[in-house]
Amino acid sequence: MCWIEVKKSDPRALKLADRHYTRQKPGTNQFCRPGHNLVLLSKDEKALWVTWRGLRDDGLDAWECTLFRNEGDYLSSHLIVLALGITSLKWGQPPKDGVITYVGKHLKGGTFHAAGFRKIGESKWNRLPLLQLTADRMPPPLQPADISLFEHEMLI
Repeated sequence: MCWIEVKKSDPRALKLADRHYTRQKPGTNQFCRPGHNLVLLSKDEKALWVTWRGLRDDGLDAWECTLFRNEGDYLSSHLIVLALGITSLKWGQPPKDGVITYVGKHLKGGTFHAAGFRKIGESKWNRLPLLQLTADRMPPPLQPADISLFEHEMLI
């Protein structure tokens, strides 16, 4: 399995994003919020990960996984850990509050829990579970020996 960094408008990624339960406007040409986004697509085009960093209004100093979808056979928690290692490789040390994500109430966040995340609260607007991976639990950046797990396409 290998992640590939793609643009936030990549049509292969858009197909997966359109099937995600949080997608507000399926069919539009972008699926990421403004700010810095790291978009990873699995080489088999069956998994999608987005890490976002920007100004938060909730007081947390954290990166956020804004989208994760896995329609393939790879274990989701393993995909999450690899994506976090790539995020560390690309962006360096995480902020003091680590990485957060919100999960649907119907999901409970089991795959994120298996990857080391813990529930720390709920969102104010729709009471979705808020999960956090603290900075001290962040997987290390991928090392050169592991780089075969990450490919980089030309981002034009």
